[in-house]
Amino acid sequence: MSKPKHRTKPPRPTHAKKTRSAGPKASKTGRSTASAISAPQARAGTKQATLIDLMRRPGGATLADLVKATGWQPHSVRGAISGALKKKLGLRVTSESTEKQGRVYRIVEQS
Repeated sequence: MSKPKHRTKPPRPTHAKKTRSAGPKASKTGRSTASAISAPQARAGTKQATLIDLMRRPGGATLADLVKATGWQPHSVRGAISGALKKKLGLRVTSESTEKQGRVYRIVEQS
């Protein structure tokens, strides 16, 4: 008796990488689709919405305030500010360091 031959797996298909365009595509009418797309917003009642509400107060919010309100670790709050609020929602977040409170985060209205 002869040994059965090993089957080889067929090669995996290679997919071309998707590239992002530099900006919004113009439609056939020549208008940009950016005006039709509204900025994403946080759902009401979520921890992300809580962050936004606290940071929109006139005095802003300290990291300790945000940690207490969400129950998150400080690095998670800073990550949410950087990733979700600044990058995904496009909010303008400022921070300043004070001697009394430490770092205070605020959301500034965009002009």
